[in-house]
Amino acid sequence: MERYEDLASSVELTVQQLLQAHNYNSVGNLIRFYEEFRASRETNLAHFYRTYLPPITPEHYTCVGLALELLRRLSNLESKFPGLTNRLYLASCEESIEDVEGYVREEPCKVSVEKEHVLVALRVEVAGRPGMLLLDPGYHVARVITVMADCLYPHTGWFMQSDEPHCRKEYHYSLTLDSRYVVWRDRETRNGLESISTAVVFVGRPFLCPITVTERRNLVYNFRSLLSRDTKGHLIAGIYFKITDNARETLENGSMSFTAFHQAGGNI
Repeated sequence: MERYEDLASSVELTVQQLLQAHNYNSVGNLIRFYEEFRASRETNLAHFYRTYLPPITPEHYTCVGLALELLRRLSNLESKFPGLTNRLYLASCEESIEDVEGYVREEPCKVSVEKEHVLVALRVEVAGRPGMLLLDPGYHVARVITVMADCLYPHTGWFMQSDEPHCRKEYHYSLTLDSRYVVWRDRETRNGLESISTAVVFVGRPFLCPITVTERRNLVYNFRSLLSRDTKGHLIAGIYFKITDNARETLENGSMSFTAFHQAGGNI
Protein backbone atom coordinates (compact mmCIF):
# COMPACT_ATOMS: atom_id res chain seq x y z
CA MET A 1 0.00 0.00 0.00
CA GLU A 2 2.79 2.44 0.87
CA ARG A 3 4.53 1.69 -2.42
CA TYR A 4 1.34 2.46 -4.36
CA GLU A 5 0.77 5.67 -2.43
CA ASP A 6 4.32 6.73 -3.27
CA LEU A 7 3.69 5.97 -6.96
CA ALA A 8 0.36 7.84 -6.98
CA SER A 9 1.93 10.88 -5.33
CA SER A 10 4.78 11.05 -7.85
CA VAL A 11 2.46 10.56 -10.82
CA GLU A 12 -0.01 13.16 -9.56
CA LEU A 13 2.71 15.79 -9.29
CA THR A 14 3.69 15.10 -12.91
CA VAL A 15 0.06 15.51 -14.03
CA GLN A 16 -0.29 18.82 -12.21
CA GLN A 17 2.91 20.19 -13.73
CA LEU A 18 1.65 19.21 -17.19
CA LEU A 19 -1.70 20.96 -16.71
CA GLN A 20 0.01 24.20 -15.82
CA ALA A 21 2.62 23.97 -18.58
CA HIS A 22 0.29 23.24 -21.53
CA ASN A 23 -3.01 24.69 -22.66
CA TYR A 24 -5.87 22.61 -23.99
CA ASN A 25 -6.27 23.90 -27.55
CA SER A 26 -8.85 22.62 -30.03
CA VAL A 27 -8.94 25.97 -31.84
CA GLY A 28 -5.42 25.95 -33.25
CA ASN A 29 -5.64 22.47 -34.72
CA LEU A 30 -8.83 23.41 -36.61
CA ILE A 31 -7.23 26.59 -38.03
CA ARG A 32 -4.19 24.59 -39.11
CA PHE A 33 -6.43 21.98 -40.78
CA TYR A 34 -8.25 24.75 -42.66
CA GLU A 35 -5.00 26.38 -43.77
CA GLU A 36 -3.55 23.10 -45.00
CA PHE A 37 -6.77 22.32 -46.88
CA ARG A 38 -6.63 25.70 -48.63
CA ALA A 39 -2.93 25.24 -49.46
CA SER A 40 -3.49 21.75 -50.87
CA ARG A 41 -5.85 23.01 -53.63
CA GLU A 42 -7.90 19.90 -52.96
CA THR A 43 -11.52 20.36 -54.06
CA ASN A 44 -13.00 17.47 -52.09
CA LEU A 45 -13.00 18.32 -48.37
CA ALA A 46 -14.21 14.86 -47.37
CA HIS A 47 -11.34 13.19 -49.22
CA PHE A 48 -8.80 15.60 -47.74
CA TYR A 49 -10.16 14.97 -44.24
CA ARG A 50 -9.90 11.19 -44.59
CA THR A 51 -6.29 11.36 -45.78
CA TYR A 52 -5.16 14.16 -43.46
CA LEU A 53 -2.80 13.11 -40.65
CA PRO A 54 -3.17 15.69 -37.86
CA PRO A 55 0.23 16.81 -36.52
CA ILE A 56 0.64 16.86 -32.73
CA THR A 57 2.48 19.95 -31.52
CA PRO A 58 2.82 21.43 -28.01
CA GLU A 59 0.93 24.57 -29.05
CA HIS A 60 -2.14 22.59 -30.16
CA TYR A 61 -2.60 19.83 -27.58
CA THR A 62 -6.02 18.28 -27.18
CA CYS A 63 -6.58 15.17 -25.05
CA VAL A 64 -4.39 13.14 -27.44
CA GLY A 65 -1.38 15.42 -27.32
CA LEU A 66 -1.71 15.90 -23.56
CA ALA A 67 -1.85 12.14 -22.98
CA LEU A 68 1.18 11.52 -25.20
CA GLU A 69 3.10 14.30 -23.47
CA LEU A 70 2.16 12.84 -20.09
CA LEU A 71 3.53 9.44 -21.12
CA ARG A 72 6.79 11.13 -22.09
CA ARG A 73 7.03 12.96 -18.75
CA LEU A 74 6.18 9.90 -16.70
CA SER A 75 9.14 8.08 -18.25
CA ASN A 76 11.26 10.26 -15.97
CA LEU A 77 9.96 8.17 -13.04
CA GLU A 78 11.41 4.96 -14.49
CA SER A 79 14.45 4.94 -12.20
CA LYS A 80 12.25 5.24 -9.13
CA PHE A 81 9.63 2.77 -10.39
CA PRO A 82 11.36 0.28 -12.73
CA GLY A 83 9.05 -1.06 -15.45
CA LEU A 84 6.57 1.82 -15.21
CA THR A 85 7.22 3.14 -18.73
CA ASN A 86 6.42 -0.17 -20.45
CA ARG A 87 3.23 -0.67 -18.46
CA LEU A 88 1.62 2.70 -19.02
CA TYR A 89 -0.65 2.89 -22.06
CA LEU A 90 -3.35 4.97 -23.74
CA ALA A 91 -6.96 3.96 -23.12
CA SER A 92 -9.83 4.96 -25.39
CA CYS A 93 -13.10 6.45 -24.20
CA GLU A 94 -16.55 6.86 -25.68
CA GLU A 95 -18.91 9.41 -24.17
CA SER A 96 -22.68 9.66 -23.62
CA ILE A 97 -23.38 5.93 -23.54
CA GLU A 98 -27.06 5.16 -22.85
CA ASP A 99 -26.97 1.35 -22.82
CA VAL A 100 -23.89 0.76 -20.69
CA GLU A 101 -24.60 -2.92 -20.03
CA GLY A 102 -25.01 -3.65 -23.72
CA TYR A 103 -21.90 -1.65 -24.61
CA VAL A 104 -19.55 -3.42 -22.19
CA ARG A 105 -20.75 -6.92 -23.13
CA GLU A 106 -18.98 -6.73 -26.47
CA GLU A 107 -15.55 -5.93 -27.83
CA PRO A 108 -15.33 -2.41 -29.34
CA CYS A 109 -16.71 -2.40 -32.89
CA LYS A 110 -14.25 -0.64 -35.19
CA VAL A 111 -17.06 0.34 -37.57
CA SER A 112 -19.44 2.05 -35.14
CA VAL A 113 -17.39 3.34 -32.19
CA GLU A 114 -16.31 6.98 -32.09
CA LYS A 115 -13.50 6.93 -29.49
CA GLU A 116 -13.88 10.61 -28.65
CA HIS A 117 -11.42 10.80 -25.79
CA VAL A 118 -8.05 9.43 -24.64
CA LEU A 119 -6.68 8.81 -21.13
CA VAL A 120 -3.49 7.33 -19.68
CA ALA A 121 -3.95 3.97 -17.92
CA LEU A 122 -1.93 1.61 -15.75
CA ARG A 123 -3.12 -1.78 -14.52
CA VAL A 124 -2.15 -2.16 -10.86
CA GLU A 125 -2.28 -4.69 -8.05
CA VAL A 126 -2.34 -3.30 -4.51
CA ALA A 127 -1.74 -5.85 -1.75
CA GLY A 128 -2.93 -8.57 -4.14
CA ARG A 129 -6.07 -6.64 -5.16
CA PRO A 130 -6.51 -5.70 -8.85
CA GLY A 131 -7.33 -2.23 -10.06
CA MET A 132 -6.58 0.56 -12.51
CA LEU A 133 -4.78 3.87 -12.27
CA LEU A 134 -6.20 6.48 -14.68
CA LEU A 135 -4.90 9.93 -15.61
CA ASP A 136 -6.98 12.44 -17.56
CA PRO A 137 -5.24 15.74 -18.38
CA GLY A 138 -7.62 16.29 -21.31
CA TYR A 139 -10.55 16.80 -18.90
CA HIS A 140 -8.39 18.88 -16.52
CA VAL A 141 -8.32 16.17 -13.84
CA ALA A 142 -5.37 17.10 -11.63
CA ARG A 143 -5.32 13.93 -9.57
CA VAL A 144 -4.70 10.22 -9.83
CA ILE A 145 -7.91 8.24 -10.32
CA THR A 146 -7.65 4.84 -8.62
CA VAL A 147 -10.30 2.31 -9.62
CA MET A 148 -10.15 -0.82 -7.46
CA ALA A 149 -12.19 -3.87 -8.44
CA ASP A 150 -13.45 -4.25 -4.84
CA CYS A 151 -14.09 -0.48 -4.48
CA LEU A 152 -12.02 -0.39 -1.27
CA TYR A 153 -9.10 1.91 -0.41
CA PRO A 154 -7.29 3.34 -2.32
CA HIS A 155 -10.38 3.44 -4.56
CA THR A 156 -11.14 7.08 -5.42
CA GLY A 157 -14.95 7.01 -5.40
CA TRP A 158 -16.97 10.17 -6.07
CA PHE A 159 -14.91 13.36 -6.12
CA MET A 160 -15.50 17.01 -6.93
CA GLN A 161 -13.99 17.89 -10.29
CA SER A 162 -15.15 21.51 -10.41
CA ASP A 163 -17.41 23.72 -8.30
CA GLU A 164 -18.36 26.98 -10.01
CA PRO A 165 -21.30 29.27 -9.13
CA HIS A 166 -23.25 28.13 -12.18
CA CYS A 167 -22.23 24.46 -12.30
CA ARG A 168 -20.82 21.72 -10.08
CA LYS A 169 -19.25 18.59 -11.60
CA GLU A 170 -18.56 15.34 -9.76
CA TYR A 171 -16.92 12.25 -11.25
CA HIS A 172 -17.06 8.56 -10.34
CA TYR A 173 -15.25 5.57 -11.89
CA SER A 174 -15.86 1.85 -11.48
CA LEU A 175 -14.53 -1.33 -13.10
CA THR A 176 -16.76 -3.83 -14.86
CA LEU A 177 -16.65 -7.42 -13.60
CA ASP A 178 -14.27 -8.55 -16.35
CA SER A 179 -12.04 -5.47 -15.82
CA ARG A 180 -12.08 -4.67 -19.54
CA TYR A 181 -13.98 -1.41 -19.08
CA VAL A 182 -14.14 1.47 -16.64
CA VAL A 183 -17.56 3.14 -16.34
CA TRP A 184 -17.18 6.90 -15.81
CA ARG A 185 -20.17 8.80 -14.39
CA ASP A 186 -20.35 12.58 -14.61
CA ARG A 187 -22.85 14.16 -12.19
CA GLU A 188 -23.61 17.77 -13.10
CA THR A 189 -25.67 20.16 -10.98
CA ARG A 190 -26.98 23.37 -12.54
CA ASN A 191 -29.47 25.67 -10.82
CA GLY A 192 -30.30 22.92 -8.36
CA LEU A 193 -31.05 20.41 -11.12
CA GLU A 194 -28.93 17.25 -11.23
CA SER A 195 -28.11 15.19 -14.32
CA ILE A 196 -25.81 12.21 -14.82
CA SER A 197 -24.11 11.21 -18.06
CA THR A 198 -22.03 8.08 -18.55
CA ALA A 199 -18.89 7.42 -20.55
CA VAL A 200 -17.07 4.12 -20.97
CA VAL A 201 -13.28 3.71 -21.02
CA PHE A 202 -11.91 0.60 -22.72
CA VAL A 203 -8.88 -0.54 -20.71
CA GLY A 204 -8.74 -4.11 -22.00
CA ARG A 205 -6.05 -3.27 -24.56
CA PRO A 206 -3.93 -0.22 -25.45
CA PHE A 207 -5.44 2.25 -27.91
CA LEU A 208 -3.09 2.19 -30.90
CA CYS A 209 -4.61 4.83 -33.19
CA PRO A 210 -5.30 7.96 -31.10
CA ILE A 211 -4.08 10.35 -33.81
CA THR A 212 -5.83 8.85 -36.83
CA VAL A 213 -9.10 8.33 -34.92
CA THR A 214 -9.51 10.61 -31.88
CA GLU A 215 -7.42 13.59 -32.98
CA ARG A 216 -8.92 13.48 -36.47
CA ARG A 217 -12.42 13.22 -35.04
CA ASN A 218 -11.73 16.29 -32.91
CA LEU A 219 -11.41 18.35 -36.09
CA VAL A 220 -15.11 17.96 -36.87
CA TYR A 221 -16.40 18.38 -33.32
CA ASN A 222 -18.53 21.53 -33.26
CA PHE A 223 -17.32 22.91 -29.91
CA ARG A 224 -13.90 24.59 -29.81
CA SER A 225 -11.90 25.84 -26.85
CA LEU A 226 -8.52 27.22 -25.85
CA LEU A 227 -8.02 26.86 -22.10
CA SER A 228 -5.28 27.65 -19.61
CA ARG A 229 -5.25 25.68 -16.34
CA ASP A 230 -3.42 25.87 -13.04
CA THR A 231 -1.81 22.91 -11.27
CA LYS A 232 -5.17 21.89 -9.77
CA GLY A 233 -6.87 21.81 -13.16
CA HIS A 234 -8.85 25.01 -12.48
CA LEU A 235 -9.50 27.16 -15.54
CA ILE A 236 -7.74 30.51 -15.27
CA ALA A 237 -8.23 31.92 -18.78
CA GLY A 238 -9.55 30.91 -22.16
CA ILE A 239 -12.06 31.12 -24.97
CA TYR A 240 -14.75 28.78 -26.23
CA PHE A 241 -17.42 28.83 -28.90
CA LYS A 242 -19.71 26.55 -30.88
CA ILE A 243 -19.48 26.16 -34.64
CA THR A 244 -22.94 26.13 -36.20
CA ASP A 245 -24.14 24.65 -39.48
CA ASN A 246 -24.61 28.10 -40.98
CA ALA A 247 -22.16 30.48 -39.31
CA ARG A 248 -23.06 33.43 -41.55
CA GLU A 249 -26.76 33.15 -40.74
CA THR A 250 -26.25 32.84 -36.98
CA LEU A 251 -23.83 35.78 -37.03
CA GLU A 252 -26.36 37.96 -38.81
CA ASN A 253 -29.28 37.13 -36.53
CA GLY A 254 -27.18 37.50 -33.38
CA SER A 255 -27.52 33.93 -32.11
CA MET A 256 -23.80 33.13 -32.31
CA SER A 257 -21.93 33.33 -29.00
CA PHE A 258 -18.22 33.60 -28.28
CA THR A 259 -16.97 33.47 -24.69
CA ALA A 260 -13.67 34.78 -23.38
CA PHE A 261 -12.80 34.66 -19.68
CA HIS A 262 -9.97 35.12 -17.23
CA GLN A 263 -9.54 34.80 -13.51
CA ALA A 264 -9.29 37.93 -11.40
CA GLY A 265 -9.20 37.96 -7.62
CA GLY A 266 -10.12 34.28 -7.48
CA ASN A 267 -13.26 34.80 -9.59
CA ILE A 268 -13.82 34.16 -13.29
